[in-house]
Amino acid sequence: MVEGLVIALVVVLCAGALYVASGARVIRQYERGVVLRLGRLREDVRLPGFTMVVPGIDRLRKVNMQIVTMPVPAQDGITRDNVTVRVDAVIYFKVVDPTNAVIAVEDYRFAVSQMAQTSLRSIIGKSDLDDLLSNREKLNQGLEVMIDSPAVSWGVQIDRVEIKDVSLPETMKRSMARQAEADRERRARVINADAELQASKKLAQAAGEMSAQPAALQLRLLQTVVAVAAEKNSTLVLPFPVELLRFLERAQQQPAAEAGQDEPSAPFVPAALRGPAAAPARTVPAAAPAPAAPPVAEQPLAHH
Repeated sequence: MVEGLVIALVVVLCAGALYVASGARVIRQYERGVVLRLGRLREDVRLPGFTMVVPGIDRLRKVNMQIVTMPVPAQDGITRDNVTVRVDAVIYFKVVDPTNAVIAVEDYRFAVSQMAQTSLRSIIGKSDLDDLLSNREKLNQGLEVMIDSPAVSWGVQIDRVEIKDVSLPETMKRSMARQAEADRERRARVINADAELQASKKLAQAAGEMSAQPAALQLRLLQTVVAVAAEKNSTLVLPFPVELLRFLERAQQQPAAEAGQDEPSAPFVPAALRGPAAAPARTVPAAAPAPAAPPVAEQPLAHH
């Protein structure tokens, strides 16, 4: 009898230990526990550490409180300026109210993903292509506001939304490349024209300085010759120095001036006032004497 009681007591103790062990739960640091007792929500949220639930009566739901990184699938859309694009994004969010995350929505992850895709398509339709390419910060903020508004009631907070990539059609890429090339060409021509204008001003100043000193032009010519001849890969044709011609001209004019001082110079008469020049007398050669006629022989008269 006593042995039967002891055995029954041991069995009860073992069953109680198993029952208590089945109700033991461990909640990690980044988690919170929501308890539903017989389907009703328990107001107290279980904190990290060891906790107990009533087996078979309580149901513990663990909610991750870490920041979740969720990629948003690429969405095809037409921008406000009628350009077909394909845009994908990434969203960062976390649960701030574990009770609402369990009670208010069936699956908060799926709900946030669908809301992000819908908001992304809406942003594409409201934006221009230039905004998608260059003004992404503003679009990210607008997308964050659109997703965060319904997510607040789910106990979810949107930390950040980023547009990752914008895919364009090949025809649009070629058009944009031609536009960028044309813009670069325009800027290059403007810069070249500005450089030509500045160079012309400097050349005009240099010409003014060289006109005061004619020898400077000859020196510049010699410098150019030296610069061209340094390559030794071309034939150089050197024009006759102008200064040497002027030197020879002055050398010829100096003796003429000295000779003009000894003899009186004839008065200068303009060509318009001069009369017609007398033609030089032409010498006519004397006519040669005519040859004498041959003498006629006298013939005797015949007598009949």
